[in-house]
Amino acid sequence: MKLVRTLALGLAVLAFTACEEKSAADKAADAVNDALDRRPGEAVQDAVEDVSAGAQDAAKEAEEAAKKAAEKAAETVQ
Repeated sequence: MKLVRTLALGLAVLAFTACEEKSAADKAADAVNDALDRRPGEAVQDAVEDVSAGAQDAAKEAEEAAKKAAEKAAETVQ
């Protein structure tokens, strides 16, 4: 049982130490690679961005439709 706890603690420590902040140079390089479409898995990342943008547009349209329906319902009640 102690071995399992020790291994779990060791893995947790390794996981936390592996997470580090990106430097400004790394962030700039990522931005340049993104702009030039040189990111790893570019096609997949572009598809995810397209789906995300579509979902946001659909959410805005649904919100607007709900507001119009609520306004119409309020007018009907009056």
